[in-house]
Amino acid sequence: MKYHKASLMLLLSVLFLTNCGKKATINDAEILHANEEELTKVIIYDVFTPPVASRIYGYANLASYEAMRYADPTYSSLITQIKGFDAPPVPEKGKIYNFTLAATKAFFVVAHKITFSVDTLQDYEDKIYPMFKQTMDDSTYARSIAFGEKIGKLIIKRAMVDNYPQTRGKPKYLGNNGHAMWRPTPPDYFDGVEYCWGTMEPFVINSSKQFPLPPPPAYSADTNSAFVKQVQQVYRLNKSLTNEQKIIARFWDDNPFVVQHSGHMMFADKKITPGGHWIGITSIACKQTHANVVKVAQAYALTSIALFDSFICGWEAKYEYSYIRPVSQINETIDREWLPMLQTPPFPEYPAGHADISAASSTVLTYLFGDNFKFLDTTEMRYIGLQRHFDSFNKAADETAISRNYGGIHFLNSVQKGTFQGHEIGNFIIQKLKLKN
Repeated sequence: MKYHKASLMLLLSVLFLTNCGKKATINDAEILHANEEELTKVIIYDVFTPPVASRIYGYANLASYEAMRYADPTYSSLITQIKGFDAPPVPEKGKIYNFTLAATKAFFVVAHKITFSVDTLQDYEDKIYPMFKQTMDDSTYARSIAFGEKIGKLIIKRAMVDNYPQTRGKPKYLGNNGHAMWRPTPPDYFDGVEYCWGTMEPFVINSSKQFPLPPPPAYSADTNSAFVKQVQQVYRLNKSLTNEQKIIARFWDDNPFVVQHSGHMMFADKKITPGGHWIGITSIACKQTHANVVKVAQAYALTSIALFDSFICGWEAKYEYSYIRPVSQINETIDREWLPMLQTPPFPEYPAGHADISAASSTVLTYLFGDNFKFLDTTEMRYIGLQRHFDSFNKAADETAISRNYGGIHFLNSVQKGTFQGHEIGNFIIQKLKLKN
């Protein structure tokens, strides 16, 4: 997880520019991108589940934005519009601050509290802060660090009462074997992940039940029923996938912990989470548009808010309905040996979580950067060696949704309803938040 010394020095040479005989200068936007990449590495290494990863991105990026926004008075506070946060600190009038440094400090104060691999984060910070110090006088440096720490601690205070700490250590969720009911899935039969997530305190939406979904198709043995037809659709499709469909499924897999089996041996592949993929797309959009540092901070914060709130809504419905996964129904009624192309994640079927959070994220990003925003998604290059081009954020989200059906891990109805709910959440966030003064 730690940077190789040569690669760290290369990173620093990008972030900090030095002219002969003059003080170093800071590439502010690139600092925020580098901070985000460091957090993503830790999320992957620590194997946080997708919902928990969204919480980490959410609080860390709110902290960064709340410090960074003071660099441009036209940007509004977000935490003053969100339940549960105390009033934010205000910079001293007439005093000089480096708000990129303050944002970095706030970001890592939060990250240290809500991740595990703090030594890795500290190693990165130990290289970054001295470089900042070269660009300013000691009083500005100390003042900026202190300001960022105040914001970070304020953010943490809310995180400690959002029902995440309060739901740790709950009994396992194993579902049941009733008709159309979720039960642990092959090959490893893990218990259900984060079944209390619908009780988390959201950021912007009013509650996890604000955007309810209709029940999924009820169980039926009738071959003409919607229930049986959706099962047959997944089975038949996965028997005849095209190469393009396989690539799409693999590109959007984003399963952070896939267990591989080879004889009696087992090993795990660690990959980016679904939320991490959309954080990566946010970075691409910011860099492609040469967004200024405050807009970069805002884009990360808003995408993270959309991720966190949509995970809360999606998980509320998942465990309300506790609906069966395709692999369980197909194994029991059609083909005992069948396995989907992708490994089924350990939580109920309905709605499709990746479709939900992708629609919410794409809605926010479309608001920030415009519709028909063409981009090359290189987020997965370092993990699986794939990249794909999209003509808009919404088209990327649509492909994400259908990828779950191609991969054999979701019914079509689940991806459709997840997409619908995600767009509702994204639109609500945009309409409710005041983003500019």
